[in-house]
Amino acid sequence: MTTSTPRATAPRAAALLATAALALTACGSGAPSDGVGAPAAGTARIPTTDVVSGVRKDPAAAKLLPAAVRARGSLSLAAGVGTPPSATYLPDGKTLAGQDIDFADAVGKVLGIRIKREVAGFEAILPALGSGKYDLGTGNFGVTDERRKTLDFVTYVNDGQGFAARKDSPLRKVTSLRQLCGLTVATGAGTTFETTLEENAHLCEEAGKKPYDVKTYAEQGALWISLQQGRSDVVMSTINGLRYAVGQQPGLRFLNEFKRLDVGFAFKKGTPLAPAVRAAVNRLKQDGTYDRILKKWGTGPSAIATSRISPPEIK
Repeated sequence: MTTSTPRATAPRAAALLATAALALTACGSGAPSDGVGAPAAGTARIPTTDVVSGVRKDPAAAKLLPAAVRARGSLSLAAGVGTPPSATYLPDGKTLAGQDIDFADAVGKVLGIRIKREVAGFEAILPALGSGKYDLGTGNFGVTDERRKTLDFVTYVNDGQGFAARKDSPLRKVTSLRQLCGLTVATGAGTTFETTLEENAHLCEEAGKKPYDVKTYAEQGALWISLQQGRSDVVMSTINGLRYAVGQQPGLRFLNEFKRLDVGFAFKKGTPLAPAVRAAVNRLKQDGTYDRILKKWGTGPSAIATSRISPPEIK
């Protein structure tokens, strides 16, 4: 966990709306995940177990950092904030928590440097990395071949694309986007999900069916409210995010995984930082911190065997 910078007002408001949307509809049933007690009525479950403070510096990994970074002792990180388990605000509206937060903080400890985090809009982070505004970014960024043309990534989990719907939906499993023809699909703005839907819009026309209508939301809370209120028929988002959100809200159902993607820290193309961060992630796997972070956030199936630099997109 960490405290955001004062410049994060707009993203913070969006994240709080997302958390509020979960809290207002939380069912408070089911087995709690690690570090989370059974939630009180109307309270979303957000783990707060400390799994990072005990991480120690690894001199071998730290030695891989560029000399200039070691001298200043810090890295600037742009963080996208949405909903758990990736990243969200705790009820105080200041403290960040999430899988992305824990991994970044743990990497900083392994490398013996300070992570200077600034919250930024998801759609603005990747261009800002290219311009050199930040050293790295987090936001559950899927590693795609298109993104690899202009950015580098260091992988730390495997997530991907999935679907959720209301329990009264006739949808049970989405194996083809043609099944969405004629429906309203809600998804996050500036995401790989929006891109996938746009690139495959022709499928409905080719099948002689009514096209699906894509509604994008910058605020995750608004996305889920649209589904609950019937203004959208299905949500396309991250596998882990969908499972977490559906577990907090009555009347919704996770449909299925559609496509898996590696997720990584994002960097400007050609960054000299990648080898050090990769070594740090692999060190976290060796000392057990990696598994503790996944257990805390209930994302064990997203574990990777080893961290890699900009691997090819999973097809």
